[in-house]
Amino acid sequence: MSLTPEQTAAVSSWVAAGDNLSMIQKKLREEFSVALTYMDVRFLVDDLNLQLKDAPTKVDASDVSKPQPKPAAAPGAPNALPGEDDFEDEGAPAASGGVRLEVDGVTLLPGAIASGKVTFSDGVTGKWIIDHQGRPGFTEVSQPGYRPTPEDAQSFMRQLEAELQRKGL
Repeated sequence: MSLTPEQTAAVSSWVAAGDNLSMIQKKLREEFSVALTYMDVRFLVDDLNLQLKDAPTKVDASDVSKPQPKPAAAPGAPNALPGEDDFEDEGAPAASGGVRLEVDGVTLLPGAIASGKVTFSDGVTGKWIIDHQGRPGFTEVSQPGYRPTPEDAQSFMRQLEAELQRKGL
């Protein structure tokens, strides 16, 4: 599809302003009544030799730094941790002292496929498990109501993932 010079200039300005392909697609439809598929917009941007800007990465630590409402758990079930998807791996180094993770050689807890111990950078310790649905959780924490720092939470999840992959879980 060919665009008018006015439309081409508009697309160029939108890309320069940092709009993504979805926004460009929407603006073309709304401002010029030009309906293009997402892929067509991608090809258009390439044909115009325009370079999309990478969106700045946002780290929202509110999920791990504020207490979360806890879902009702079955009796004897571990306290739920936020899922792994809630922690973005930004490669942030652990705080002074770092997070130390241990994996139990044998997991004897009912409903768990893996378990172990963790010591966070501030010295708070806990026992963790991974249930049969792959969800991490704590069964014990040395400080009631404790929430790890975002850096510690990310480090914990990275180390846990690496150890579980190493063990084939």
